[in-house]
Amino acid sequence: MLGLWLKDMESLEAICQDGDAKQIFLRMAAMSRDGNMGNFLSELARDQDLDDETKGTLKELAEDNAFLLAVEDYLSRTEVLH
Repeated sequence: MLGLWLKDMESLEAICQDGDAKQIFLRMAAMSRDGNMGNFLSELARDQDLDDETKGTLKELAEDNAFLLAVEDYLSRTEVLH
């Protein structure tokens, strides 16, 4: 159990340290919270510039509302510290 928790913390911190990833996750969290994730997923499916692996990863993340909200909360709570 502790190992999973530490892995999650490492993932959250990696997102926090990458400005582009941070903005992407914050936008995805906002879309999820506002009920607009369906539009994102539709656009993602139609995107010709992304490979299938990237699309699959983004789709999986976009469908994990709990993770997106956890990322948003972590980024909000640690903003002052970074």
